[in-house]
Amino acid sequence: MKKGKMKLIGVIAILVIAAAYYYVALPALNFHSSDLWMFVIVLIVVGLVIAAQRVSKKRKLDFRDLGELKNSGLIKSVLVLLAAVVVIYLVGSILSSPIVNAKKYQSLLNVQNGEFTEDVEELSLNKIPLLDRDSATILGNRKMGSMVDMVSQFEVDELYSQINYQDSPTRVTPLRYASLIKWFTNMQEGIPAYITIDMATQTTNLVKLDQGMKYTTSDHFNRNIYRHLRFSYPTYIFDDLSFEIDDEGVPYWICPVRKYNIGLFGGVTVGRVVLCNAVTGETTDYAIEDVPEWIDRAYSADLLVQLYDYYGSLKHGYFNSILGQKDCLTTTNGYNYLAINDDVWVYTGVTSVSGDQSNVGFVLMNQRTMETKYYNVEGAIEDSAMSSAEGQVQNLGYQATFPLLLNIESEPTYFIALKDDAGLVKKYAMVNVQKYQIVAIGDTVTECEAEYTSLMYENGIKTVAEDTRTVETLTGKITKIAQGVIGGDSHYYIMIEGSDEIFDVSVVDFIDIIKYDEGDEVTVEYKKGDESNLVLSLDGKEKAGTQTAAEDETESEE
Repeated sequence: MKKGKMKLIGVIAILVIAAAYYYVALPALNFHSSDLWMFVIVLIVVGLVIAAQRVSKKRKLDFRDLGELKNSGLIKSVLVLLAAVVVIYLVGSILSSPIVNAKKYQSLLNVQNGEFTEDVEELSLNKIPLLDRDSATILGNRKMGSMVDMVSQFEVDELYSQINYQDSPTRVTPLRYASLIKWFTNMQEGIPAYITIDMATQTTNLVKLDQGMKYTTSDHFNRNIYRHLRFSYPTYIFDDLSFEIDDEGVPYWICPVRKYNIGLFGGVTVGRVVLCNAVTGETTDYAIEDVPEWIDRAYSADLLVQLYDYYGSLKHGYFNSILGQKDCLTTTNGYNYLAINDDVWVYTGVTSVSGDQSNVGFVLMNQRTMETKYYNVEGAIEDSAMSSAEGQVQNLGYQATFPLLLNIESEPTYFIALKDDAGLVKKYAMVNVQKYQIVAIGDTVTECEAEYTSLMYENGIKTVAEDTRTVETLTGKITKIAQGVIGGDSHYYIMIEGSDEIFDVSVVDFIDIIKYDEGDEVTVEYKKGDESNLVLSLDGKEKAGTQTAAEDETESEE
């Protein structure tokens, strides 16, 4: 009876320790999970300790007398089991590694060649994300500090997921409980809001919810999002979670499920995605190809970059990537995000492993589908472009953020924000990828783009197209005349009998236009086009102006 009681106590002790470890560490019950193998090893070690205590007590040995303990059949059995598990884990790790599976790792990512000007459209200035993550964090904390009814109970989470929300590049992050005590006093209502930051307009909003979020990273016990997912899907191995909102602003946790393609532990991609409603905890499980299109991040940027590094460095095997390094490419030391066709793409440069200061091209990788496109555009590495931009404002001591790749008049261009010591954006820079000595600086994006365009013409990157249009002449009476202001300058818009075209005359260029009214006769010399130079002949005087085709009036207003 006593012997049976001791066995029972030992089993109960192991089960209690196992349950506590499982509840805290949350290992997936999946042989592909390294955490599970560690869990098993911990349990065997605990069993070994209990067995050693039992044997030493039975034989009246000093617990430190290992030599005597190893003679026990029970101890030997437990040691053999421990050694077998460790050996299987180590062998599985080696057989899953790129050392013996270089070709399989290299083929995990399907890379296609892309055409930059076709795939990356020119963004309007109000769609360019002007902020990086650190700047978004500053704005989020500042917004939270102004919410006097919440700031004592909650703080801003550090997630700041990059999404494309309502066709605008946006960072979104939930609030979190400020402390364990604040969680205890607020857990019934949950977390009441999340923060959105429009990366283009810098507009920061704190969005209050009708019902608080009950399932978050800062919750405890069973409502903690990681524990909630583990108990709902005990065999799933989750990758990094992200926080997103759907088109109606409902908050969700996006939970990618890892897929192991090589051996026990190798070749990680994403096979499924679990959506968890942050308010209700309701979950929906999708295969990766069936994920809703509003989701922007199924693949983390770090995972995509790692997959491309495998693709670029393992073309001729593992040992070539370490020794000879023939044809080996690697990504640069950073990445950024582009919003294209309602998806978020990770951008990073591609350079040789020799560590030179130039890129051989760059890649865009879709965070929802893993689609990857390579662009063979040689140019400056991002660090060189950042140094060039900082050099233009070295007297101010501004620091450059990691570049964003833009299409500016069909030219691959680095767009860089320049920040002061407080982390606030003060100026903007545009650096030509292929000729990084061409750097434009501006206080606004519009000013920066105008300067950059001017520099491209001055340096022969862009040339003015030859004007082959013929000069036409129109004489007639003014049928309509109206005044407007553009950029602080007065303009007169006139229409002439016998024509549907609208002519724009700047008062700065031709002050005498103010003398004319409807019914006065004028002669206009112009070249046809949506908006082109013209010559007005009024009372024998000539002056330049602008002509706009009437049929393009709506397009011009847009």
